[in-house]
Amino acid sequence: MSAATSDQPSRLVLTRALPDAAMNRLRARHDAWVNPHDRTLTPDELRQAVCGHEPDAVLAMAMDRLDAPALMAFPPSVKVLATLSVGHEHIDLEAARRRGLVVLHTPDILSDAVAEMAILLLLAAARRAHEGAQLLYEGRWGGWSPTQLLGRDVTGGRLGIFGMGRIGRTIARRASRGFDMKVHYHNRSRLPVEQEEGATYVGDRDAFLSASDFLVIAAPSSEATRGFLGAATIAKLPPGAIVVNIARGDLVDDEALVAALRSGRIASAGLDVFNNEPRIFEAYKTLPNVFLQPHQGSSTMGTRVRMAELLLEGIDAALAGRPVQNRLA
Repeated sequence: MSAATSDQPSRLVLTRALPDAAMNRLRARHDAWVNPHDRTLTPDELRQAVCGHEPDAVLAMAMDRLDAPALMAFPPSVKVLATLSVGHEHIDLEAARRRGLVVLHTPDILSDAVAEMAILLLLAAARRAHEGAQLLYEGRWGGWSPTQLLGRDVTGGRLGIFGMGRIGRTIARRASRGFDMKVHYHNRSRLPVEQEEGATYVGDRDAFLSASDFLVIAAPSSEATRGFLGAATIAKLPPGAIVVNIARGDLVDDEALVAALRSGRIASAGLDVFNNEPRIFEAYKTLPNVFLQPHQGSSTMGTRVRMAELLLEGIDAALAGRPVQNRLA
């Protein structure tokens, strides 16, 4: 199968189906094979799909493992690899460069949606939303009481953001302007003042943690950040701190966080991402002081459609040899 020409639509392999609005736009412009299963393809299934359909481009998801063996197995027809995510730790970028692939992602588009999820998790953890919902759904609520499920004040609180990229900055803006939170952040380096959203940079990690009554993890997964929240990190947080993770599951040591939640060292947590998704650490399900969401950070219709549209435009441009702004490699 040859690459697409001006007279022939490009051929795509999609590793998961997109929302209907995005699929309609895609099918109007491209000839696509779409994963028929409501699950992530296994590495062998992914290889068979790509090799069997010889597409011009592969539109993958953050859950797909695109390491060197997977990329080197792509047929020569594949020129573009697009991922429906900002993060790209699931892609071996060096192998993609060796293979000559143009790699695309979706920066900026999902910052608002993920920031909204961070605020939801923060509020839910602080106000004991999981426990309150259980009272109602299990028929155990006996009526209003002045001492019932007393939570924490978010307004005016000290918020630490670990990772001040586009999403971290959007969270800072929401928290400071919406809840008058005193925001500080820890990053590889300080941002230009005009990008700080009024937050204070704290270069010393221990000092950053000790001032974080509320901690939001928003950094990308990397060798430097994996396992960031472990026993030693937790020990530096104020007693009774509240933790939110909207980044990647591997930034958290599950056993250490569960132990801290059980002891009360961490008052509560709001988690949208997990190690080994979808097989999350089982102990989280047994804890009343954890509010869980199934990796829903960018799950709004508008966001997903805009993410898909950005990738489709990038695929068209890359196949035509035009510059692409959302290019990773």
